[in-house]
Amino acid sequence: MKTILITGGAGFIGSHVVRLFVRKYPEYKIVNLDKLTYAGNLANLNDIEKLPNYVFEKGDITDEKWISELFGKYRFDGVVHLAAESHVDRSIANPMEFIMTNIVGTVNLLNAARAIWGDDTTGKRFYHISTDEVYGSLGEDGKFTETTPYDPRSPYSASKASSDHLVRAYFHTFHLPVVLSNCSNNYGPYQFPEKLIPLFIHNIRNNKPLPVYGKGENVRDWLYVEDHAKAIDLIFHKGSDGETYNIGGNNEWQNIRLIQELCRIMDRKLGRAEGESAKLITYVKDRAGHDLRYAIDATKIKEELGWEPTIRFTEGFEATVEWYITNEGWLNNVTSGDYQKYYEQQYVKR
Repeated sequence: MKTILITGGAGFIGSHVVRLFVRKYPEYKIVNLDKLTYAGNLANLNDIEKLPNYVFEKGDITDEKWISELFGKYRFDGVVHLAAESHVDRSIANPMEFIMTNIVGTVNLLNAARAIWGDDTTGKRFYHISTDEVYGSLGEDGKFTETTPYDPRSPYSASKASSDHLVRAYFHTFHLPVVLSNCSNNYGPYQFPEKLIPLFIHNIRNNKPLPVYGKGENVRDWLYVEDHAKAIDLIFHKGSDGETYNIGGNNEWQNIRLIQELCRIMDRKLGRAEGESAKLITYVKDRAGHDLRYAIDATKIKEELGWEPTIRFTEGFEATVEWYITNEGWLNNVTSGDYQKYYEQQYVKR
């Protein structure tokens, strides 16, 4: 039985990866490590939390001693590293938190893996998940490839760029078996409502303003989270050591167009007159260092590993909106903070 550590497994992307691994690989022991900060929600995993091959550990990757003890306890065969501070606005307000989690935390995990695996790394793998934001900003043409020079513009993307470089350095210097991936914007169920799509769904439902940075001209490539989880599974098992794979949705949308489409869908689903939700759009001062456009060239992962998105955006977007409307209780618990009681109720009082 392999024992796999998934960090940040109670978060948005992490919970989808944990669920996929737990259900697809019953012969694996999956250890979900999460600090349960504001974005970590164990209720995202209540459908699999009692399965025999799933274990949850609450802890902080910046705690070097605790991480070392955790690796000693489980002697992991693999690491899927998703734990990160990931919201640009928060990184502008508090850069040091991002430096500690995204850089120091990643190095703690690398050191712990190296100490446990030693020179015999047969069957071992350290998989670091990153973001397309490390590449900086694109003009109207072109896409990011795996060889695009790094040009981060925010404390968030700079901290992720640093962790990427460190992971590659451990591959070249210490021969640690690593793989990396850089993904585009994810969307889907269980996303914390500081991000655009769940935030705006919540605001439309409650007739609150929809704050749009600048003129809403920024362009993002959107990837359905379950497609991303499948790509992570494939890279973890079939990727080549030392390689980086870009994961994109082949699906660029200008922010304002995406928001207008969301307003149309919400009007239809809530029985409102067409155009009613769009009246909530409010333009606000642009974010500092706001990258104009991101776009991923996912040719490499398609040609080498056979992955490409399977969910068409019209299908995934509609399903995502429907999920948040149907799961209004989940969204209300998150926005009210009640979700943070789940750990105490389900784990501490057992």
